[in-house]
Amino acid sequence: MLLTPIIPSYPKIAQVAQVQGTVIIEAVISKAGHIESLNVESGPEMLRAAALEAVARARYAPYRLNGEPVEVQTVIRVEFRLK
Repeated sequence: MLLTPIIPSYPKIAQVAQVQGTVIIEAVISKAGHIESLNVESGPEMLRAAALEAVARARYAPYRLNGEPVEVQTVIRVEFRLK
């Protein structure tokens, strides 16, 4: 249902420190497909803000139940890996 990709900007300080990992975010997606609320559940501290910013920009097609758009709560994983 994701319409725009979630592409985080890797923080320079995290790159220099060679911090990698997965940030787990709990999100509420509105009936219109917009992110309404975000809460970091876990993940490296240096990467959390970048993950939140990337997820906040995401857009989804509305989830539907019996043909009607509904608000949904979901978990989003944002991966940060050094190349």
